Amino acid sequence: MGAAMTHRSVFQGGLDRRRFLELGSAAALGALLPSETKAQGAELVVSNWGGDWNERIVKGFENPAFGSSQLRIVHDLAPVPERKAKLLAERRLPRGTVDVTWLSDADAYEMNSQGVLETLDVSRIPSSAHIVEKFRLPYLVPCIYGGVVILYNPAKIPTPPSSFADLWNPKYAGRVGIMDQIYFNYIYAASLANGGTMGDVSKAFPALLDLKKAVQPRLYPSHQTLAAAFQSEEIWISANYSARAVQWEKEGLPIRWSYPKEGAVFISFGAGITKRARNTEAAYQYLEAMLQPKPMGAISVATSYSVATNNAELNPEARKSMEFTTEQIAKLNFVDYPYAAKNDPKWVEWWNKEFKA
Repeated sequence: MGAAMTHRSVFQGGLDRRRFLELGSAAALGALLPSETKAQGAELVVSNWGGDWNERIVKGFENPAFGSSQLRIVHDLAPVPERKAKLLAERRLPRGTVDVTWLSDADAYEMNSQGVLETLDVSRIPSSAHIVEKFRLPYLVPCIYGGVVILYNPAKIPTPPSSFADLWNPKYAGRVGIMDQIYFNYIYAASLANGGTMGDVSKAFPALLDLKKAVQPRLYPSHQTLAAAFQSEEIWISANYSARAVQWEKEGLPIRWSYPKEGAVFISFGAGITKRARNTEAAYQYLEAMLQPKPMGAISVATSYSVATNNAELNPEARKSMEFTTEQIAKLNFVDYPYAAKNDPKWVEWWNKEFKA
C-alpha cells in the first residue's frame, strides 16, 4: 500500500481490496494526480470528523481513489469546534497545517467569512459541473445532503411522531436522547416547534430549558453512543440526521424516522481548500476525484446521505431509501448563514453553561 494513508487520531485503516475492485477507480483517479505529486510522494492533510464518519469517507472514497497512488493522505481528526478554532488560528501563518477541510454548509460559510477558505477555481474541478445547482457554493464542494428529522423506536412509540414538539412529551421522560455535538440542530428544532424561525431562534432557549424539566433528556457525546442508547432501549426518541436513521436501521437498530410537520433542518457536507494550504494542487485533485461518479455513489451509500451530484453511480433502490419526497424537500428549513455565524459562539456558551449544566 506504500504511502497511501496515515492518520493523526482515531482511525487506522488499510486498503479495502474488495471495495477497490468494486469501484475500479484507483488507477483512473491516480492518473489525475499531477506528475510532481506522483514523483515526490507528496502529503495532503485532510481535516475531518473522526469516528465512523471518517471511516466511511476513507472506505468509500479515499482508499479506492488514492490507496495505490504516491500521495500520502494524513488525517487531522477532531470535532468541528476544535477544527474551526485551529483553522482560524492559522489564518495569518504563511502556511497552515491543513490542505483540505470537510465541513457542513453552515460551518463552511462561517470559515469563508473569516477568511479561511479558498474561492474555488472550478476550471480545476471539471466535474463540479455535475453538482446540483441549488447546492453549489463558491468555497465548498458539496458531496452529500440530508435533514434533521425525528428518530424513534416503533416498538415503544407505535404512532410515528409528527413534530419536533413530541420531544417535549412528558410520557417520554427519561427516554429522550440528545447528541451534544449537534447542539445547534436542537436549537433550530426548538425554535421551529415553538413559533420561531431559522433566522430568529430566541424562542428556542426557554423551550430547551422547559425540555430539561419536562423529560430530563439524556445527553450523549457522539452518534455512536446515541445509537448504543437506542439499541439498549435506554432512549426511545431523538432528533438527528435522516442519514443516521437509515444507517442504523440497516444495522439492525430499533429505529425509524419521521418527517416533522415543521420541516426538516437542511444540512449538507462537503470539502474545501484552505487559503494557507501547503499542497493546493493535490487538494484540487482530491476534490475532482471525490466528484467522480463511483466515489460519489460510494460516499452516499457509505454515509446514507443523498448525493449532491446528478451523475453519481447509485442504484434506484438505494437512492429512494435516502432521498426526501418532493413535498418534504419543499418544506426543508435552510440555515440563515450570516445569522448562524454571528450567533454560534454565544449559542455554544449557552448550551454548555445552561442546557448541559
